[in-house]
Amino acid sequence: MRDDQADESLSDVFWRVAGALRRTWRTTLGPFDITPGHSRALGVLMHHGVMRLSELSDHLHIAPRSTTEVVDALEERGLVERRPDPTDRRATLVALTDAGTATGTTIQAARRAEADRFFGGLTPSEQATLTTILRKLRDSADHSDA
Repeated sequence: MRDDQADESLSDVFWRVAGALRRTWRTTLGPFDITPGHSRALGVLMHHGVMRLSELSDHLHIAPRSTTEVVDALEERGLVERRPDPTDRRATLVALTDAGTATGTTIQAARRAEADRFFGGLTPSEQATLTTILRKLRDSADHSDA
């Protein structure tokens, strides 16, 4: 162990790793000219399909105003489109365009490749253990926020 590692707490190490992941993710997204938040929105829409703005806000855990800004940015890039909700004229639906689906699919593949490189130094067993631990921490945090 290096001398500078002796004083690192668990949270220090965690935040350094999280920061490295964020930097890697921003680099991966660079060619697509979208932010991590935009990418998350594309992922939600790819997974769940067409939805109301309010539902997208809930999935992203962000304020409706922020969701509108994300959708505006994605719409400007031709990745999503707004549609009237046929069951409620006051509501707006958000849907991926063909370009949005293609971009989302490409981003998912790039993200998987980056994750494989980032976590490649761990054995499959270590990766499984880390996944279990991180899910436990996430679930604990989700319950404490409720």
